Order: sequence, then structure tokens, then C-alpha cells
Amino acid sequence: MSYRTDKPQAGYYRKLTYNDLAQFRDHLLRLDATARRARFAMPASDAFLRCYADTSFTLGTVIHGYFVDGCLRAVAELRPFEDRAIAEAAFSVEPCCQQTGIGTRLMELTLIAARNRGCRHIYMNCLATNRAMQQLARKFTADLTFEMGDIVGRIEPRSFSAFSLVREGLADLFGLIGALTDRSRRPIGG
Repeated sequence: MSYRTDKPQAGYYRKLTYNDLAQFRDHLLRLDATARRARFAMPASDAFLRCYADTSFTLGTVIHGYFVDGCLRAVAELRPFEDRAIAEAAFSVEPCCQQTGIGTRLMELTLIAARNRGCRHIYMNCLATNRAMQQLARKFTADLTFEMGDIVGRIEPRSFSAFSLVREGLADLFGLIGALTDRSRRPIGG
């Protein structure tokens, strides 16, 4: 397995909203077959990804994205289950941004969001062959188990605090500044 040593162009992180639906869909559609299988643990057709994107901004899902030149290149999703105390974290990173620390930062933002929403348990499922995801999970937890051919990581975020609320607010502010700065650099119509 080869790892990238070069960094992608400078980008910024921010929460996605329903207005980002097209960007999110396009990001998923750019994933190759291997990345799609790693993300969804099955082959994922274009039609499946379109439907998935259409429903992703519902039910309290918090989605953080990494943007380069206005283009969404990586995503972390926090999908709560019914009781909201348990959630799943899922990631997709385009090849140009893999092995550069972007997944780690997205995980940090996801954990802060989980803390501030009262989530007590986060699960990450990944294929046994998805070493990058396993490495990411190990950075934040030692609780990895092998279940029915997949690796399952379990993270227990700390309870929210005034500090975690401020951290999320600051991350949101910096994301907004990044988006505004990026938009001002792009040519009109671009």
C-alpha cells in the first residue's frame, strides 16, 4: 500500500447544509469503485449514491466537509440512531486528499459535534481490508472488534462542556470565513 506524502492544496473545513446537496452528491459520484465499497461496504451504483445524497441531510445528520477551491473533496457524517445517544460515523475522502491528515481533522470535528449533541457512543464500521479507516479509528479509540467480516470501532465521546461548545462555534466560524474567502477568490461565474 502506498501512502501519499504530498499535501493537497490548502482547503477549509465546514459543516454542510441542505444547500450543499449537489456538492455532496458530486463528491460521492467522484469516488471510484474501491472507495465506494470502502465507504458503503458494498458496491454502490450512481443511482444509489444519488438517492443516498438526497436523504443525507435529514434526521439530525451532521456532515462536515473539506473543500479545496470551492470543491468538496472529503466528508465525515455523524448519523444518530433513534435515541440520539448512539450514532455512526462514516467518512469518504477522494484520492487526492487521502493520507494527508484530512480524515483526522474531520474525525475531530465529528467528535466535537457528537459531544455537543449528547451522543454517548459512536460506531465506525469498516471493511477488514480498509486499513486507512482502521488507522483513523485507532487514533481515537482502542476498542476495535472483528464482527462478521468487518472491523467495528467504538468511541465514547466525553460529555459536552462550555469549551466543546465554543470549539464547535469557532470551527463553524472559521468554516464560514474559509467559504467566504474561497468564494471571493473565484472568478465570477466560476
